[in-house]
Amino acid sequence: MQKTSVSTNSSLEMMIRQQIIERGITDARVIEAIRATPRELFFPRDGRAAAYSDRPSPIGHGQMISQPYMVALMTARLEVQPNHRVLEIGTGSGYQTAILSKLAGEVYSIERLKPLLDSAWERLMDLAARNVHFRHSDGTLGWKEAAPFDRILITAGAPTLPDALLLEQLKDGGIAVLPVGPQEGQILVKVTRHGDVLETTDLCACRFVKLIGQNGWADKQD
Repeated sequence: MQKTSVSTNSSLEMMIRQQIIERGITDARVIEAIRATPRELFFPRDGRAAAYSDRPSPIGHGQMISQPYMVALMTARLEVQPNHRVLEIGTGSGYQTAILSKLAGEVYSIERLKPLLDSAWERLMDLAARNVHFRHSDGTLGWKEAAPFDRILITAGAPTLPDALLLEQLKDGGIAVLPVGPQEGQILVKVTRHGDVLETTDLCACRFVKLIGQNGWADKQD
């Protein structure tokens, strides 16, 4: 069992108050899910001092863990309910996955980088998150066998809105949250599906790593 120090508890509560609540995120279920998820466990051991800092941090393989506020904002705008099935594209460290697992009925998480996926799986299993399903795959293709989903969360920046993916794998009335645009200037958007229409709402400017895949950005290593 993981032990949590008094200083860690203090840092967590300060993070929640200053970085999340004071910036307008007041959803009680989201806040409690963040409180119940030990963020420092999702960092490399030599980087855990930055776990509660107000910034994104590297987790290896050119990837980042989002700042606490961005995780809270995306989760709150997704409006996840206990009966929902959620598709997460971009497992990364597994931190966002862990929070979703506390809010949703089932979470389906896809990661293209196998070392990240393996580490995330171990963390989630240690935290007894048994409602999470993992896949090593191109996230831009979604998870057709498990579709449709009530919610879709994409944690990497798509060059354009992935209309085909959302129309094929998001339920009618479902919500997706994702960053869209070039790496130097993305917009976080909320998408609600109404039949064959995708209604988009801009949330804020942001900057995420690129969404690499067949229907995203090309991998520069290809």
